[in-house]
Amino acid sequence: MPISAEGKPRAHACASSLPAADIAAAESLSGFRRGVATVGRTLARHRRVVIGLQWFVVVFYMALVIIPAFMPLPPVGAHLWDNLRLFAQFMFWGVWWPGVMIATLSLGRVWCGLFCPEGTLTEWVSHRGLGRPVPRWLKWSGWPFVAFVCTTVYGQLVSVYEYPQAALLVLGGSSVAAVAIGLIYGRGKRIWCRYLCPASGVFAILAKVAPLHYRVDRERWDQEESRRTIPITPVNCAPLVDIRRMTSAAECHACGRCAGHRDAVELSPRLPGSEIVAPNSRATTAEAITLLFGILGVATAAFQWTVNPWFVRAKLQLADWLIERNSFALLQDDAPWWLLTHYPEASDVFTWLDGALVLGYILGGGFLLGCCLALSPLLAARLLRDPALPWQRLTMALAPLAGVSVFLGLSMLTLTHLKAEQWPIAWMTDLRVTLLLLGVAGALWLAGRLILQTGASRLRQTPAFALMCLPPALMAGIWYTVFFIW
Repeated sequence: MPISAEGKPRAHACASSLPAADIAAAESLSGFRRGVATVGRTLARHRRVVIGLQWFVVVFYMALVIIPAFMPLPPVGAHLWDNLRLFAQFMFWGVWWPGVMIATLSLGRVWCGLFCPEGTLTEWVSHRGLGRPVPRWLKWSGWPFVAFVCTTVYGQLVSVYEYPQAALLVLGGSSVAAVAIGLIYGRGKRIWCRYLCPASGVFAILAKVAPLHYRVDRERWDQEESRRTIPITPVNCAPLVDIRRMTSAAECHACGRCAGHRDAVELSPRLPGSEIVAPNSRATTAEAITLLFGILGVATAAFQWTVNPWFVRAKLQLADWLIERNSFALLQDDAPWWLLTHYPEASDVFTWLDGALVLGYILGGGFLLGCCLALSPLLAARLLRDPALPWQRLTMALAPLAGVSVFLGLSMLTLTHLKAEQWPIAWMTDLRVTLLLLGVAGALWLAGRLILQTGASRLRQTPAFALMCLPPALMAGIWYTVFFIW
């Protein structure tokens, strides 16, 4: 051991520096956690500012939904910055939806709690509505999936991405429904958001991946309750979350109202996907079906039918077959615009055959893809035979891939607008590949963590993990085909 000048033993320099480094790292992490918690408490303290921001979004949203629907087609040479129709189209489908997906994956459901105009409207009117109790049928866990599929399919049939009239019908119709539900049910709550919103099922799944969440210290909550002699004003949780027992970010709207409540609720960082691999995590059948058949199934089919050359070839062959047999009913283009795309002035008209094929492709293709994806977690869970890891929970490992898949599909719309404006897009290919690899890696990492937690032998864990490698490989192959072959 080294000896000091005073003749006393001296600790090795490296050994003495390690505790200091550990302390510095711990202090840095603690400081980061305090900073994140401060953000949450700031949201709770400045509710008026948040409400003002929400109403600004409502006005901006309504303007972009309503005004362009009554404008003529953009003239030749129009740009995003000088034509409101093009600007609204780009904002909704090129910026808004992709941005919301990334925000939910990274920050949780901040869109729902801080910005969503439908949430703001339905909560506001519910303060003034009938306040009726929520009926049991409305609480069915399958409504978000059904609403998501119906909205996705209907949006494709009326070309919601291309025409503001269709956007007004789909987005405006959803907003009207949110207001109607708020007028009838609940009192100052977001019944629409909790049970019926078409996007709520998607957001609930993606929020489980987010590295930020509102953490509840149950022990401190109970201690504060026992120490207080003055009753504590409860938090009005609009999406009806039981805050004291909250362990998941899925239903939390990340609005910040409960931050600091009883000194037990704080906005807190965590490892991405840690909620999914937590031993006490749960997943419902409705969530698993939404992920497999909704986000990865129907949504993927909806994004790719327009670029699938096989779809175009099949449509032409069917049309020729009908003409040869003098059957022209399905070749008529007399459907109203609110049922099938019908814009003769833009030379964009769907026949009944077009509508039937689009409907069949999205529903049939989405169902087939969902079934193929579902086989892996079903068989893997059967191999592992662990009651703590049912197939529904194992399916949640695909959540990062689902979020990336939706973003990649929406990026096709962004790319269309950027191409039209002749903006440089060479970077888009690298971004897409990087995101796809991250989604695949995230899914494999979560699947591996979940499988290793089981008490199954390696002889069972290895083939189970091999099975869980198939869904990411399939989705990667699909997107590679869309971007680089078709």
